[in-house]
Amino acid sequence: MRISTLLAPMTLLLAACSTSPSGSAAAPEQLRLATYNTSLYSDDEGGLIRELQGDSAHARKIAAVLQQARPDLVLLNEFDFDDAHRAADLFQQRYLEVAQPGGGEPLKYPYRYLAPVNTGVPSGLDLDNNGSVGGKGRERGNDAWGYGLHPGQYGMLVLSRYPIDEAAVRTFQLLKWSSMPGALRPVDPGTGKSFWPDAVWSQLRLSSKSHWDVPVRTPLGTVHVLASHPTPPVFDGKEKRNAARNHDELRLWKEYLDGGDKPWLCDDKGSCGGLAADARFVIVGDLNNDPADGDGRHDAILELLEHPRVLRYPTPTSVGAEQTSLAYAEKGIVRRGAPQHATGDFGPRSGTMRLDYVLPSTGLSYIGSGVFWPANDSPEAKIADGSDHHLVWVDVK
Repeated sequence: MRISTLLAPMTLLLAACSTSPSGSAAAPEQLRLATYNTSLYSDDEGGLIRELQGDSAHARKIAAVLQQARPDLVLLNEFDFDDAHRAADLFQQRYLEVAQPGGGEPLKYPYRYLAPVNTGVPSGLDLDNNGSVGGKGRERGNDAWGYGLHPGQYGMLVLSRYPIDEAAVRTFQLLKWSSMPGALRPVDPGTGKSFWPDAVWSQLRLSSKSHWDVPVRTPLGTVHVLASHPTPPVFDGKEKRNAARNHDELRLWKEYLDGGDKPWLCDDKGSCGGLAADARFVIVGDLNNDPADGDGRHDAILELLEHPRVLRYPTPTSVGAEQTSLAYAEKGIVRRGAPQHATGDFGPRSGTMRLDYVLPSTGLSYIGSGVFWPANDSPEAKIADGSDHHLVWVDVK
């Protein structure tokens, strides 16, 4: 689990203004915080590296959006991890640091954090209860600690303009699900018994990728970037094991913020307990749970949104989300949530949902926010379709 610091310190780029992702530069005492599910993954090990070594139209669009939004701190979800950090190097050097069509000035991040994740890592257990361990394709992925076709698929990458406190980073990749008090152990409704026997349940990891606490030394003081990408609450059976896991992956952040004695909440270095009561933070990620729509257990995301340590601010909106949501409504797929609050378009079966979040802590003051989802007929729409998710940003001081 290493921090990579890019060579040769360079002039730091200022964040954009709060009213527009591509507006004038913000004052140094402000921070633009963002999350972006980039869909920069491959089903083949090393596939993302090979894509980025070529001329990836996909990666150019993702880089163009980041060049437009220019966040100071950003979490990229679904960015394949490799031990040598080759994909992260290539994306920085060949895409972010090169002005992209429809983007803006080259964008340089002196600091970044990336580490191994659970996706694609074989568990050696029959986690889908199909009578065999491993296998090929989806069967192999189902028996990994987190669904994936190779280790590191759907990984995470934190990019920062400001120094990362490497020694203080905490990761929770190995935390056992069963260690959480009141964990939602899935039950087979046909038999009334646990979906997994005790010997399997006791070994399961809670995080489908990982949960990271990455402290960043910013002009506003240290901000803890709480990064994760919980499993989607679908692709399971009547036992709803993924819905239960998504709920408890989100609950982990609630427990982390709640304070009090938590001897079970131990990071991968063996240090136990939650976040200090006076720490500033931002929860970022594709959390795979809409407050009103979709298959998730909505109480989990609502508890985070309403947590007393989380800043209350207007929900980020976009014109593109409203247009797309209303177009689906005409076809019978109606959002219960506000159409302008959606952060992604998930096709004719699911429609639009709000899955991506930037949740700053109290102690930070809200300036502005948005979702990079331009109007369908705008020039910027040509770079906004690089992923089924859209970048979400919040400006604070």
